[in-house]
Amino acid sequence: MKNILVIGGGSIGERHLRCFLKTGRAKVSLCELRPEIRERIEQEYDVAATFDSLEAALAESLDAAVICTPANLHIKMAQQLAEKKLSLLIEKPLSIATDGIDKLLQTVDENELSASIAYVYRAHPVLQSMKAAIDSGRFGKPVQVVMSGGQHFPFYRPAYREIYYTKHETGGGAIQDAMTHMLNAAEWLVGPITKLVADADHCVLEGVDVEDTVHIIARHKSVLASYNLNQHQAPNETSIAVICKNGTAKFEANKARWISCSEPGKDWDVELSVELERDDLFINQANAFLDHLEVKQPAACSLSEGLQTLKVNLAALESVRTGNWVTI
Repeated sequence: MKNILVIGGGSIGERHLRCFLKTGRAKVSLCELRPEIRERIEQEYDVAATFDSLEAALAESLDAAVICTPANLHIKMAQQLAEKKLSLLIEKPLSIATDGIDKLLQTVDENELSASIAYVYRAHPVLQSMKAAIDSGRFGKPVQVVMSGGQHFPFYRPAYREIYYTKHETGGGAIQDAMTHMLNAAEWLVGPITKLVADADHCVLEGVDVEDTVHIIARHKSVLASYNLNQHQAPNETSIAVICKNGTAKFEANKARWISCSEPGKDWDVELSVELERDDLFINQANAFLDHLEVKQPAACSLSEGLQTLKVNLAALESVRTGNWVTI
């Protein structure tokens, strides 16, 4: 059993805590400033301990920490933890700037720590299966990515006006919140984004000024890509299609399946369809991190990969401000 500290008891921190407990492979503690949240967590979950400060938590014997604070706090906190030789699972995005990340990478490497970024789509069994098929060369060389999606954010996160989401400086807005998942997933499927141009605006969500609607045109080297996403439509639908020379593979997140088509005029073939409960991907992610920690399996999303997607986030925000293409 590994001793895991979850830092931050908001909705995502509580989910990580719950899902690490569900693995049956970890003793989980919580570090949270707000006493009412600590008390509720103690009542609802079989936690090892709760702490009101990071200093108090670090006095205990720990193997790893899950950082679930606003994104602007991630790197400073991760550096402090890495210097204490704790392995790291850091919520997405890695940060809101690249400052301090080279030092963190060096400390993680020198201390031989496990470190991963919590891009949860990498724990999706359907997307894993589709990636394996693309990597096998079954469909030929990828030439285009088409992503489209959205959901009604206030329905799923009714407290969005009161959390990190309200400011870019804390990791908010659609680009850093929802779109970053899609960008990271696509980079996993076909390689890093090398340049992009973006358009975004605040169109619907009440009580915030950050963008809730985003369009991005990008290049993953020779692979052309387009991404569109909003956080206000009624249907909760997201798809990522990878069009290759000899066929197309399409991930449908809302249906938990991937489909393919390789013959003109033919219908889609269902390749894999699964039943998922809402916590399943996070349990998968927790197990993958524990595998990374215990038997040195590769990180589901390494620090370097998280840094690459952070650079894409920043490029998208810069492009929205300037209206120009940005090279990464």
